[in-house]
Amino acid sequence: MAKPGATGARFGLQSEYRPLKRVLLRHPRDAFRSQSSISRQWRQLNYIQEPNFSLALEEYEQFTGLLERLGAKIEYLESEDDLGLDSLYVRDASVVSSAGAILCTMGKQARSAEPRAQGVALENLGFPVHSAIEFPGTVEGGDTAWLDHKTLAVGRSYRTNAEGIYQLRSALEPLGVEVLVVDLPHFRGQDDVFHLMSVLSPLDEDLLLVYSPLLPVSFRERLLSDGFQLVEVPEEEFYAETQGCNVLAVGPRVVVAIDGNLETKRRMEAAGCEVHTYAGAEISVKGGGGPTCLTKPLERA
Repeated sequence: MAKPGATGARFGLQSEYRPLKRVLLRHPRDAFRSQSSISRQWRQLNYIQEPNFSLALEEYEQFTGLLERLGAKIEYLESEDDLGLDSLYVRDASVVSSAGAILCTMGKQARSAEPRAQGVALENLGFPVHSAIEFPGTVEGGDTAWLDHKTLAVGRSYRTNAEGIYQLRSALEPLGVEVLVVDLPHFRGQDDVFHLMSVLSPLDEDLLLVYSPLLPVSFRERLLSDGFQLVEVPEEEFYAETQGCNVLAVGPRVVVAIDGNLETKRRMEAAGCEVHTYAGAEISVKGGGGPTCLTKPLERA
């Protein structure tokens, strides 16, 4: 593993909303590979429907074009290994800090090869790997969200366990980071993809998009006491399987969201957000992974 900061660049910045300058993606041509590959895997991976490979490629070109227009340089995770359909959702395999990446151990066994592959890709890009979560600890990146540069919220879920959180805290406390544990509900059960970022997306330093009915009371009270304004996702757009609460900030109050969710979009705009949308039926909705899931931000200004 590279030593933190070995390349002399600025990494991570421990922010979910600062201007996005460099981002790691995995193209569906590498994750999905072909329609026959999708057909073999999608049911086992609990996708809600089978993605269409050709349409997924078209949607992804729209998505990447949008990110580039908004100022992000795109790097691609390429691997000789067949990492499966879920490797499209690159956020989950690591947690990025100002000292480099912390590689995860996945709670979903079918994704166990992804952190190692992501670590190799990051080091090839000159991005240091700081440490790794070791089994029996599990952490998935979708269960983590930087509330500010010194506070990382971590969902205790079916994908992220107590031992994983202990190891993550041990890696981050020397950086002066508070790890705030959020106990997530059972909701739809162990086989469902339900991360912290299913119910919370930072939009700015003092603005969060949330689905409050699934937030623990103590956590919601902490957010309000810390001065956050909460933009509430309506029930019909959370349960519509359209990833209404999963939004990527590419700058303060500049966000990328899946098409649809018109009331959520209106509420974000009323809070001063500039909202850009992409068609995500194939690359997001069917696999349960919105724009935050599709991206691993590496550098923010």
